[in-house]
Amino acid sequence: MRWVAILIVLLGLAAVMPLTDAMAQSSAGRGAVIGGASGAIIGGAIGGGRGAAIGAAVGAGTGAVAGNQRSVRYYYWRHNRCWARLRNGQSRHASNHHCRR
Repeated sequence: MRWVAILIVLLGLAAVMPLTDAMAQSSAGRGAVIGGASGAIIGGAIGGGRGAAIGAAVGAGTGAVAGNQRSVRYYYWRHNRCWARLRNGQSRHASNHHCRR
């Protein structure tokens, strides 16, 4: 039974693999991939086959939401310094490598 659950998880990952290459470049995609994998591992260790599937689904959803949130909205250059605009509207000094492209 455990081998069947592992096989199902691996086949599911193989089916999604071509799509994750493009999704992994975004922060939401990275969060979903990492969250889904860690959720499957933890859920499989605790609850077995069904726990792995449920953990993967919950971890992917949670990881996508968490990966999409940023504490810094954007960086900009002003008065010969790099600044970061925060969520609450405040501006703070940031490292220069954030503003240079």
